[in-house]
Amino acid sequence: MTKPPKNRNALSSLAEDPHGRALGLDLPPGTLVDGPAGRSLLRSRARREPLLWVSDEPVGAGALAACRARLALAGSGLQAVLFHERRGLESWWTREELRPAAMSDPDDHHVEPVLREFWAGVVPDPGEGEGPDGAGLIAPFGRDWPGLAEHRVPQEDPEEAALALADELIRDGVLPAPRLALIPAGRGADVPTAMGWQGAVNHEDDTALLTTVLRSWEERFGARVVALGFDEMHLSVAAPPPTTVTALPVAAEHFAFCPDNVWQGSGSVRAYADEAVTGVGHWAFWWD
Repeated sequence: MTKPPKNRNALSSLAEDPHGRALGLDLPPGTLVDGPAGRSLLRSRARREPLLWVSDEPVGAGALAACRARLALAGSGLQAVLFHERRGLESWWTREELRPAAMSDPDDHHVEPVLREFWAGVVPDPGEGEGPDGAGLIAPFGRDWPGLAEHRVPQEDPEEAALALADELIRDGVLPAPRLALIPAGRGADVPTAMGWQGAVNHEDDTALLTTVLRSWEERFGARVVALGFDEMHLSVAAPPPTTVTALPVAAEHFAFCPDNVWQGSGSVRAYADEAVTGVGHWAFWWD
């Protein structure tokens, strides 16, 4: 099997080799998506640098596992995830919403300052008092950044956890008709930035800051990016915090990362920790 040169976008070969055989893959029919200028169908054999590849039809359980297994052997520099559509946002990746050039470099950021700044931007104003819209929203924490949650040792292989979650979400209808997607990126956490995803733009328009957090979650909790939607993200977690006490600092990080999960969901960081973090191997985020 011939590997593509490391300095070449491996997706470029799919214009001539649509099934990805030279990359050790066996892809279904799909589309190469260029940058903001537009997209090009594989059959057109366009020579523009592709941003990502997406299957033309939904895939079922096992598709992500099969693709990731082949990618692991190929060493092509591609990452495989699922793309999720919903009514009114079909094929969102073709709507010129992707802006990779607008993102900074995740290597230039560090997780603690990023989350500290996010936290400062979402904690309630002191004028809100002690009620559910005030101090009660972030209790037991105060306005000062509470610090990073402790690292946890995964009890299962993070990649196996990711693939099991992908299949579960498909079978349970959370991802009813996902597309398989390939993105050139060094690691899964880098995928949103590499493709210029803007799903959290109403909270943070530099996706590299989100990637900085995702990288840290990969390392501290065995988290993996499984699926992306227009404004949502699904992560598997191989080492979720097992108790409310250990989950609360993680819930604070989630609130800083995606405040809508609390504002329009559980209603408080404490409730969110109990409902969505404690012992939970699926972290789902949605930005309004």
